[in-house]
Amino acid sequence: MAVQTDFLSLPRDQNGQDALQLIEHLTKNTDPIQEEVLRQILFQNADTEYLKRFRLNGATDRDSFKSKVPVVSYEDLRPDIERIANGDRSPILCAHPISEFLTSSGTSAGERKLMPTIDEDMDRRQFLYSLQMPVMNQYVSDLDKGKALHFLFIKAESKTPGGLLARPVLTSYYKSEQFRKRPFDPYNILTSPNAAILCPDSFQSMYTQMLCGLIMRHEVLRVGAVFASGLLRAIRFLQLNWDQLVHDIHTGTLNPKVTDPSIRGCMTKILKPDPELATFIKNECSGENWERIIVRIWPNTKYLDVIVTGAMAQYIPTLDYYSGGLPKPCTMYASSECFFGLNLKPMSEPSDVSYTILPNMGYFEFLPHDDHSPVSLSRDSPPRLVDLADVELGKFYELIITTYSGLCRYRVGDILQVTGFHNSDPQFRFVRRKNVLLSIDSDKTDEAELQKAIENASELLKEFNTSVVEYTSFADTKSIPGHYVIYWELFMKDSSHSPTSEVLNKCCLAMEESLNSVYRQGRVADNSIGPLEIRVVKNGTFEELMDYAISRGASINQYKVPRCVNFAPIMELLDSRVLSSHFSPAAPHWTPERRS
Repeated sequence: MAVQTDFLSLPRDQNGQDALQLIEHLTKNTDPIQEEVLRQILFQNADTEYLKRFRLNGATDRDSFKSKVPVVSYEDLRPDIERIANGDRSPILCAHPISEFLTSSGTSAGERKLMPTIDEDMDRRQFLYSLQMPVMNQYVSDLDKGKALHFLFIKAESKTPGGLLARPVLTSYYKSEQFRKRPFDPYNILTSPNAAILCPDSFQSMYTQMLCGLIMRHEVLRVGAVFASGLLRAIRFLQLNWDQLVHDIHTGTLNPKVTDPSIRGCMTKILKPDPELATFIKNECSGENWERIIVRIWPNTKYLDVIVTGAMAQYIPTLDYYSGGLPKPCTMYASSECFFGLNLKPMSEPSDVSYTILPNMGYFEFLPHDDHSPVSLSRDSPPRLVDLADVELGKFYELIITTYSGLCRYRVGDILQVTGFHNSDPQFRFVRRKNVLLSIDSDKTDEAELQKAIENASELLKEFNTSVVEYTSFADTKSIPGHYVIYWELFMKDSSHSPTSEVLNKCCLAMEESLNSVYRQGRVADNSIGPLEIRVVKNGTFEELMDYAISRGASINQYKVPRCVNFAPIMELLDSRVLSSHFSPAAPHWTPERRS
């Protein structure tokens, strides 16, 4: 069957029909396109050091690839990635030059993972972005009649010892010419000027974006951020700063705390005295009731443009409170490693969201997943992976990718479930990130990391002859920003010499210092995570927890203390046994530079 091989060309028409036809073409030819993508990747990278190790000898067929190239994790690739980061420009993973590293929200040894990228990857990301609105236009009309209030931010970047930039994928995109010099598109007009989005100071950026959104309140048709947590931080920012914003709107003068010259320059054209608007904002924000505040201030909002799948689902009730239950379409499935696909039914309920992985974005394989029977990935007996076109309805898989930038059979860590098919292309529900225990924003903390943090903090208890008997945790998202809560049951040999409140506060900080750089950046630079909290519970609390689990049918022989909880009756039991609460007294150490 002949298939289109110029996978990234997207004819532009006014109604998006060409984009929809291209989606149909891609999804009707899933397997031949996948075969061609793999052929292109292997042909392009045939002379790389990595592929030569496995003696492919220029072969570009699936059978040779699957029989010779192993499934790998980041730790397997880390030595090669560190060579590139340290300045080795030979073709190690990819024949094309590595243009920069995209920093993953996942971590290795406490630091963000470095994902190699090449210049043409930006075209792939731009391609997927260009399909979003044609899909959305099928479900929501007149999106070209107004603007989007999207709270978009850049994050800190650094340089590797070899001089390559290392930064998050969205920071790379917002700083690219594709974004900064994007052509006019009536479906993608932002209220935020580029200067505000590109300002590295989070306060000045948020303040300016909120101010512009308020000024243009009647033009706003959709409100959003990348993650649900980001939109809730924006609402919290409005709660804390509405009076100064009202002053600026009333007088037509910009807050002196906003010092960025580019912002001040562009705001002279936007900010004019408007006492009537200032009075309206004051009346809406000065009261106690913030229910439906989004639709009260931005009355023409059609939907919230945020990610609410995976760990972000915990924010749905709060978003519903502030928005009056506006739709929350999740449009795209992407990561630092690769952009994968789209939600072709974006107005579905968050619990029903499924993503269609487009076969031209990379080569995709799937490792059957069962929580009760983990698969061993031995190089001597490699597992049999399933191709994109061959996955089975209802089954769970771990996603494995091969990319143009040199990742081969790489374990992303996402667990997906097949929910259906669009033509011959499967659709997946994002279940979770593998092994992630706690997450507030883009942070991901696993059980081993939490255990290590508790061990480090416990050192402060030794002089009091006190130890942590048991612990569990949960991500508290009722406050904005959310924060980690750790329940401790302590054993004290001498109750007259118990740890002081000050010491337990220091334990909170010691835990935070032990957590990964993504968490610490969220605390220090992004203000997306609040201070960690330790709640000390009465002795015997965890025995009660076990009794409760057994009363619900758990086996006493197989019972293990859950290291993360979110079931309401368990939360109520734990909170009813709390003796004292303690918070981190300061922010942990963090800098953009990676630890050596």
